[in-house]
Amino acid sequence: MKDRIRSTSRPTFSRRHVLALLGGTAVAPLLPARVSAAAAVALTHEDEAFLEDMEKRACLFFWEQASPKTGQVLDRARNDLAPGARDPRRMASIAATGFGLTALCIADHRGYLPHAQIVERVKATLDWHLNHFQHEHGFYYHFTDIETGALFPGTELSSIDTALLLCGILTARAYFKDPGIHSLATQIYERVDWPWMLNGGSTFSMGWHPKEGFLDARWEHYCELMMIYLLAIGSPTHPVSPSTWNVWKRPAIEYAGFKYISGNDPIFTHQYSQAWFDFRGKHDKYANYFENSVTATHAHKAFCLSMPKWYSEDYWGISASDYQGGYTAWGGPPLQGPVDGTVVPNAAAGSLAFVPKDCLHVLRAMRAKWGKQAWGRYGFVDAFHPAANWYDPDVLGIDQGISVIMAENLRSGLVWETFMRNPEAVEAMKKAGFAAGTITT
Repeated sequence: MKDRIRSTSRPTFSRRHVLALLGGTAVAPLLPARVSAAAAVALTHEDEAFLEDMEKRACLFFWEQASPKTGQVLDRARNDLAPGARDPRRMASIAATGFGLTALCIADHRGYLPHAQIVERVKATLDWHLNHFQHEHGFYYHFTDIETGALFPGTELSSIDTALLLCGILTARAYFKDPGIHSLATQIYERVDWPWMLNGGSTFSMGWHPKEGFLDARWEHYCELMMIYLLAIGSPTHPVSPSTWNVWKRPAIEYAGFKYISGNDPIFTHQYSQAWFDFRGKHDKYANYFENSVTATHAHKAFCLSMPKWYSEDYWGISASDYQGGYTAWGGPPLQGPVDGTVVPNAAAGSLAFVPKDCLHVLRAMRAKWGKQAWGRYGFVDAFHPAANWYDPDVLGIDQGISVIMAENLRSGLVWETFMRNPEAVEAMKKAGFAAGTITT
């Protein structure tokens, strides 16, 4: 989940809390995508070199900004650290850790780090989360101390962040042919008591606090929630009914001739579940969600370009991020938050597999023009605003994570193909009613 406690020098906001207030609208009918799914793209040598550099730097973040003991990954770190140095802030995020486990698979595939060291780190991470890290019914707390696992004040037991961690865990289980990794990962997944998080309802609660109990906010309209429902439906030990797939709403959005399913949420909501679950060439009774995200990305670009005072073909993309005022969940369409000309690189990077040509163009153009200020040890900073001479000093784990995964999915399909080797994922999509092909009307 893209919510996080801010550093002490900035206001404290919750990304998911903000998004929960935005809500959804009516259930959408079957919506044909105006723009077809991205065809196979022939990447140029320059494209490959850019993606290679971006991926290698992002994987380096997940290696250096993690604890060798616990495997937990920092929520954020400065982008100008010395080689091998870890940011002194101690807040780890289980979502960043899930992205990190997936990034380690990419790092191994690409040969960025020694195989034996990667396997050792993955095993340490899984052992910590199974045998030493506190949990409730298999769900984990969102923000904890990177070395001790102690909770940060106000942190919740998070259903979506647990799901993001599980996606990374299952990716590692399928990628590494290691009995120890397979056993640890399976035990973590099979321990999760999914019906408990329903809390007597038909949709999942967003979380739980020890004193207050379950959060009132629920996963009830289209966003990054698809992974939660599919992981729960596919559970071999504590499943929920496949009917839960039909309970959440699918609001209809229409913008500049584009029609697609979307909540009133930033663009990342179209990217997260699709980082792992492969929706290409298949649909349920509502939509082909891959093509839906292709359309959403085109609509988002059009939305940005409708503000030519700030955005252009060489500079666009807004997703929940830092900005000069601290943090905001912004984007569109429709307009969300105080859009002020700041650009968020992971908005385009997270859609690389959906709209390769446009996303590659803008990312390469931004690095070429502002790379000295906006590009560092781990790649792009989280956000920047050249006209205001503001460049975020930090990178964020979840934003680096969606960027590296979708870059690799564009290049090789590695994460999709690896994750879908998990039989639970295949069975979940079958139970949810997915079939091959594209919906036509």
